[in-house]
Amino acid sequence: MLHDYCAHLEAGRGYSPHTVKGYRTDVAELFAYLERAGESGLGDLKLEALRDFLYELTEKGLSKATMARKSASIRSLTAWCFKNGIIEADPGLRLRTPKTSRTLPKVVGKESIDIIFKILESMATQDNPGGLCDRLAVELLYASGARVSELVGLNVSDVDFSRNLLRVMGKGGKERMVPFGVPAREALDAWLVHGRKQYANEKSGDALLLTSRGSRVGVRQIYSLVAGLLAETPTGVAGPHSLRHSAATHLLDGGADLRAVQELLGHASLGTTQIYTHVSIERLKEGYKIAHPRA
Repeated sequence: MLHDYCAHLEAGRGYSPHTVKGYRTDVAELFAYLERAGESGLGDLKLEALRDFLYELTEKGLSKATMARKSASIRSLTAWCFKNGIIEADPGLRLRTPKTSRTLPKVVGKESIDIIFKILESMATQDNPGGLCDRLAVELLYASGARVSELVGLNVSDVDFSRNLLRVMGKGGKERMVPFGVPAREALDAWLVHGRKQYANEKSGDALLLTSRGSRVGVRQIYSLVAGLLAETPTGVAGPHSLRHSAATHLLDGGADLRAVQELLGHASLGTTQIYTHVSIERLKEGYKIAHPRA
């Protein structure tokens, strides 16, 4: 059963390899604890045992962020077990998650953005469809602020070519229209004219981004692409979600309206978007300290 749960994680839409690895590790730690306590079966996922496990970790001095992740891992496991009839009730619903201090999202500097696009443009030649697809994927991520799961779900029919808009299906099945700029449009045209037709086959359907086998590009492929590119820049290793953070922050730096950024990102609450104003303020303060003679 544990193998089935891990397979469920592997297939989870939108999970990054880092997230899957963390969940697997957390669940393995939980079962090692249960075995030591003489409760080694999935049916032994009782609230008391789960609380004792988290308490033991707290005593080891783990951070609130780590404890929150481990709590989330446990709730994911118990929810899956309940859904599959392995346990009669879901004890994870009664687990309290420690509140974490809100950290500012990692933003890719404009210098790093320039570096990765120069790399992508050098590879996006007419005889290299993979390079054309990679360039388009990153251009759209940064231009639209889309989530990776939203990007890989795009179809050709989701593109409004006359207005440079994408129809994006967000969380909860909420649809929104997001704009993209001239560089992304150039990458899109190059991919459709010179690249996609080289990869497309009977199983491609209407998917916008394709692998060399003609199947829809997956989340892991985009994660590896962006992480590899950013590793070559001053930003260092970061996942594709950092491009979403960067798009929002750079828009606010340029004077964009906060509510417009909220609509672009598909945030249900303006409060979620406001964290990017804090990023912009921190960047302003850093620049002030460097440049102002009386800072």
